Amino acid sequence: MTQPSDGPAATGVPTCFRHPDRETWIRCQRCEKSICPDCMRDAAVGFQCPDCVKEASKGSRQNRALYGGERSADPRLTTFVLMGISAVVWLTISATGGGSSRLAALLPLTPSGRCDLVDGSGRYYPGVVDERSCAMLPGTSWHAGVADGAWWQMVTNMFTHVDLWHVALNMMALFIFGPALERIMGRVRFLAVYFVGGLAASVTVFWLSNPDSGTLGASGALYAVLGALIVTFKKARLDTQWLMQNLALGVLITVVGWRYISWQGHLGGLLGGMAAAAIIAYAPKSQRSVVQWAGLTLVAAVLLGLAVVRVGTLA
Repeated sequence: MTQPSDGPAATGVPTCFRHPDRETWIRCQRCEKSICPDCMRDAAVGFQCPDCVKEASKGSRQNRALYGGERSADPRLTTFVLMGISAVVWLTISATGGGSSRLAALLPLTPSGRCDLVDGSGRYYPGVVDERSCAMLPGTSWHAGVADGAWWQMVTNMFTHVDLWHVALNMMALFIFGPALERIMGRVRFLAVYFVGGLAASVTVFWLSNPDSGTLGASGALYAVLGALIVTFKKARLDTQWLMQNLALGVLITVVGWRYISWQGHLGGLLGGMAAAAIIAYAPKSQRSVVQWAGLTLVAAVLLGLAVVRVGTLA
């Protein structure tokens, strides 16, 4: 009567670390684990196991985006998050009164404070009415602006929408352009373009629009993404026809609806996005990351400085 065998390992024969039932005499050149033919990966010298190949690829150029950023596993993810934030803000505003919601006064960009009527009509007293006078008027509420200290509006306006058509159109455009730019730049640089461009849009609105006006929507940041795509496509010598067609369409819509559409935000976002993309795309390879982040930081600092100067003129 014979005893049952415990397999190849019991006889002292090495087996694959991933497939213990397979005998093998081949070892990984890096970690020296035994590997079977199915687990062998060609290397510069000999063979490596899948784990070592995966580890080595983390720092390789294959895992880097075109301009030095880390390649996104799913280039749509950041866009979905941005869309989700805008959707949550819109739903919250809709659930709390729509245009008459308190959030509809707190989140949009208003250069200077104004005295609003609380009837939801969107009407307000002209700038000659200050906060103290507004408190004495019946049926009114003071709407603070950036010049009054509401600096958050420089960012929150990018995620604020009141009308369904507005949020739907902007999110559709973000879904089209966002993943394309993240695929080129990587997640972190894509976000840098989005927010630097959005900040440029806010500063342009701050300087060129009526101090009593309110501006909201992701359009400025979307124009920044479009401008960045144009710059990166030009740098890579790719066909920009479809981008220029979208830009022309956007300009036409802005011109036709100038009474209701912030051309200041569109212009500022486009120029800001192009400037940010140029810094990222044309940074020298030898010191790419240092130049990119120093340049983007400088642009953001200049924009904030311009906003501070504008506050001084409105005070």
